[in-house]
Amino acid sequence: MSIRKRLAAALCGALLVTVTGGTLPSTAFADSGGAAGQAAAKEPPKVELVLDVSGSMRARDIDGQSRMSAAKQAFNEVLDAVPEDVRLGIRTLGADYPGKDRKEGCKDTRQLYPVGELDRTEAKTAVATLVPTGWTPIGPALLGAADDLEGGDATRRIVLITDGEDTCAPLDPCEVAREIAAKGVGITIDTLGLVPNAKMRAQLMCIAEATGGTYSSVQHKEELSERVGQLVDRAAEPVVTPVATEGGERCEDAPRLKAGLYADRETFGQHRWYRVDLLPGQELRASVSIAADRPVNRDHGVLLRASTLAGREIVRGESAGDGRTDVVSTGLRYPKADTDGDTDDTDSGASGAGSGRPAAETVCLRVSNSFSAPASVSTSPGLPLELTIDITGGPRDAGDAAFLGLGHGWWLLGLLTLAGFAAGALWGWISRWRIAVWRSN
Repeated sequence: MSIRKRLAAALCGALLVTVTGGTLPSTAFADSGGAAGQAAAKEPPKVELVLDVSGSMRARDIDGQSRMSAAKQAFNEVLDAVPEDVRLGIRTLGADYPGKDRKEGCKDTRQLYPVGELDRTEAKTAVATLVPTGWTPIGPALLGAADDLEGGDATRRIVLITDGEDTCAPLDPCEVAREIAAKGVGITIDTLGLVPNAKMRAQLMCIAEATGGTYSSVQHKEELSERVGQLVDRAAEPVVTPVATEGGERCEDAPRLKAGLYADRETFGQHRWYRVDLLPGQELRASVSIAADRPVNRDHGVLLRASTLAGREIVRGESAGDGRTDVVSTGLRYPKADTDGDTDDTDSGASGAGSGRPAAETVCLRVSNSFSAPASVSTSPGLPLELTIDITGGPRDAGDAAFLGLGHGWWLLGLLTLAGFAAGALWGWISRWRIAVWRSN
């Protein structure tokens, strides 16, 4: 029995090495000179959660709970998971003044927990005392939050959670967000709308877009916890500012992109084209995300297609959505061999023509979507699009998925076939030997 165990362990170990040799993650991607390699902020990142505690938060329409109860539960979960290096604070709006005096109601914002090292017990206790009370002074709350985060060169993010539009105009919160962005202080405002209506959605989208933030609608408490947690975690990551670009109507007219993160907008059902130059021995890794920043019909999808200048498809990535998430993403990988005899589809003018250097192949990337919207929803401007481009070492680099050539399909299949045959033959021989020993005894 011990012989069998040792043989089985040795065989499993050999197969494990074989398989993992073909699926090891690429270290070149994480350490590349692309957008993901930017240096982290010198100071700890700062985040302030701005919570609406106005009277409308009493409504019981989030999974049978009141909006306030769902928000408290989400805050407790988020506070438990805040990264150690994040300095977090909490500000409220509409939490203290229950009266009808508009002037007083529009001053009702205060810092519930100061931005700094987090004492989870103290922060949870402060949140637990909140009771839906007054008005919805979003503009004054954003100004206060910007003051709370003032100073230093750390990453700074405001996360606004509200269930209604501002009730303190003419101090328009969208104009307040534009003023904060115009100061150049580097504060990003993300907005989350609890059970939003059209007017509220438009206002929160405007606030987010003014500072390069994101807007999300929330219908369930799990969505609220998950989204707030994602935004807090994002503050702890190195800041990568997307480069604004505009895709072409054809590959020939498309912008030529290098490694980095790019932002664009794509209308419903549109195709956008981009170009990337790829040298022999390099690998292109691209991904795209399209956000549904307004109500859309269910059943939609995103397609990212790589092709040659002549139109021959190389590889594609596609993903479908059913309305449960606000973002649909997909990606692709294209390794270019060290030598390539197909010269018809390459763009010899891109690099190295007539210089003795290898010519770069122009890869055409087409981003397509199948979003549609109800007749009452505006299709302008287009949907926000983020495109990530990274170029790494080719598939024969030791750290890549094709280590030792095992990831090139037939090599791996042949090796696994031989390993299976050898294992079967060995197991048969051992079985016959055991039977012979048993008969002799």
